[in-house]
Amino acid sequence: MIFSKKWNEINPLKRLKEGLAKTRANFISGIERVISGGRKINEELLEELEESLILADLGIHTVSDILDGLREDVKRERITEEIEVKNYLKKGILGILNQVDPRLDTGTTSPFVILVVGVNGSGKTTTIGKLAVKFVNENKEVILAAGDTFRAAAIEQLEIWGERAGVDVIKSKSGADPSAVIFDAVQAIKARKGDILIADTAGRLHTKTNLMEELKKVKRVMDKGLSGAPHEVMLVLDSTTGQNAISQAELFNKNLSITGLVLTKLDGTAKGGVIINIVKELGIPVRYIGVGEGIDDLREFNPTQFVDALFEG
Repeated sequence: MIFSKKWNEINPLKRLKEGLAKTRANFISGIERVISGGRKINEELLEELEESLILADLGIHTVSDILDGLREDVKRERITEEIEVKNYLKKGILGILNQVDPRLDTGTTSPFVILVVGVNGSGKTTTIGKLAVKFVNENKEVILAAGDTFRAAAIEQLEIWGERAGVDVIKSKSGADPSAVIFDAVQAIKARKGDILIADTAGRLHTKTNLMEELKKVKRVMDKGLSGAPHEVMLVLDSTTGQNAISQAELFNKNLSITGLVLTKLDGTAKGGVIINIVKELGIPVRYIGVGEGIDDLREFNPTQFVDALFEG
């Protein structure tokens, strides 16, 4: 069955607000608890606000950077009202998210090769499937590569998504060399003059081989098969892990030079503030966010919509 819904067409902001309900409740309730009730905007209040933002997974350094300017404005009595505090926070967070462009431009070269990485359980294979549907609906010819050869279930799962999206999956038997599978997929997309190749990878190995070294090898093989590939190294992170997602991002980025992020399972967590911290600390754009199980619930990340949903609900 091929999905035919247009990507992000159905009430995008409404669905985003619903998906971020838990994060918003945690984030905004903490802020309102501190600044409501006609309290004077002073240093004591700002210290409580700082603690609340850190608990919302914005991260110590990110919170400090945002509040430094707020403290100065409060000191000079340029900010004296609750709404002014909220507006300052909203502007500061949006400023951080706008430091990097979230858009993924797959039209820069053809074929465009995406290497998708992440730990098991992050939603990696499902993300690949939903991206395949998105690109097919844009009239792109897509091929998937089942590079997670260490899990038979991962290959089967990708095949199911391939059937749903109506695209071919290049695969081999469980336990095969993932670099060889992905190399074959690169040759296939070139031979067919296709548009986009999306390659799955292992999130854990059942051997003594180091995962990062294996993934580096995959990158090298891709470049041999097609100079300049992969054009996007996309890391999928589980939002429910909170600050642990930062550690994962740092490790993968150090070894693989991540160019884009996908944050999944935002609808199931109150830790969505970690997006702000990741962008601030690593300067890597968030390409997509997952706000539900539906095919249209993997959404292109829009900083303005995200901040509006976070503050306005």
